[in-house]
Amino acid sequence: MVIVHHLNNSRSQRVLWLLEELGVAYEVKRYERNAQTMLAPPALRAVHPLGKSPVITDGALTLAESGAIIEYLARRYGDGRLVPTAGTPEHLRYTYWLHYAEGSLMPPLLLKLVFDRVESAPMPFFVRPVAKTIAGRAKGSFIEPQINLHLDYIEGELGKSTWFASNDFTAADVQMSFPLEAAAARAGLGPTRPKLTAFLEHIHARPAYKRALEKGGPYEMVR
Repeated sequence: MVIVHHLNNSRSQRVLWLLEELGVAYEVKRYERNAQTMLAPPALRAVHPLGKSPVITDGALTLAESGAIIEYLARRYGDGRLVPTAGTPEHLRYTYWLHYAEGSLMPPLLLKLVFDRVESAPMPFFVRPVAKTIAGRAKGSFIEPQINLHLDYIEGELGKSTWFASNDFTAADVQMSFPLEAAAARAGLGPTRPKLTAFLEHIHARPAYKRALEKGGPYEMVR
């Protein structure tokens, strides 16, 4: 049986969602973030040396990395579902979005999270103005423009089809869910991005998404 080593408020939520979409039986092993650092507990290192989530075990296999997990589960248990036919333009777009989610979209969102925390972190009063200035300049000159560039690009791409790879829902939409939920929480989508807003509304309404929330527990994007 597939075991999902599930960290609260993390990328592993979308692994639960994919398993629900595929109708695969699985077990959830829960781990809680440190309330102060928001990091995963050391117990996850007993599963995988990096001590991060998501990680799944499936028999003798231990697999980390969201994209690799999603590709494996869709191939192993999908029986052709949620993956476009190989060799088609839709399959190429599917592969692109699987890699784009973490490779291109998440880095500026992660940088925003880090620099937001720098601005609000406890520190000596004489250091605070310098730290806030550096964080503000990094966000204003690079991080936020990059986030806006990506979100405008994705908004345009969603104008080409109902879902990311095609007019059919695929595992690439599962992969793209986390960074877009992060973007909504950390940057806001606003009225100029109705297709991104609609995408989130559509995935949140899916029965499998709701079942995954029941299995995974409360889910709030880490800010």
